[in-house]
Amino acid sequence: MAEPRTIADFDVAMANGKRLNLADKAGKVVLIVNTASKCGFTPQYGGLEALWRKYRDRGLEVIGFPCNQFGNQEPGSAEEIETFCSLNFAISFPVMAKIDVNGPQADPLYDWLKDEARGVFGSRGIKWNFTKFLVARDGKVVRRYPPTAKPERLERDIEALL
Repeated sequence: MAEPRTIADFDVAMANGKRLNLADKAGKVVLIVNTASKCGFTPQYGGLEALWRKYRDRGLEVIGFPCNQFGNQEPGSAEEIETFCSLNFAISFPVMAKIDVNGPQADPLYDWLKDEARGVFGSRGIKWNFTKFLVARDGKVVRRYPPTAKPERLERDIEALL
């Protein structure tokens, strides 16, 4: 099989255990974020939801991937994560099943994202929660943003792709 070239070449586990084929996101601008409920950056959930609500009708998709690899900041079950996101941030964008983003058990989507958009000084690994990847309508990664980049800072780049 050929190496994946776009986001459409992947399917991911949803929180309910079913699979989501990302080919379903073809023609959309997609913002992919590794998330955590007990992190200093957790308030970014609010900004991510605001982006989603503002731009979803124009073709933006936001997808959260809970990850417990950084400081044990996402220890909960899928149900606990969903309840936290709903109660604290009224999250309506999809939050997937918990995954690894680094190491031998990293989700293949994240291995591809890290290859497509390197971090500071060309680093490959995800450094912390709320690292963001922006994917254009053609399914290719446009940019990687560090955890410190607040969601509203991405607005200009998102608008340019929409």
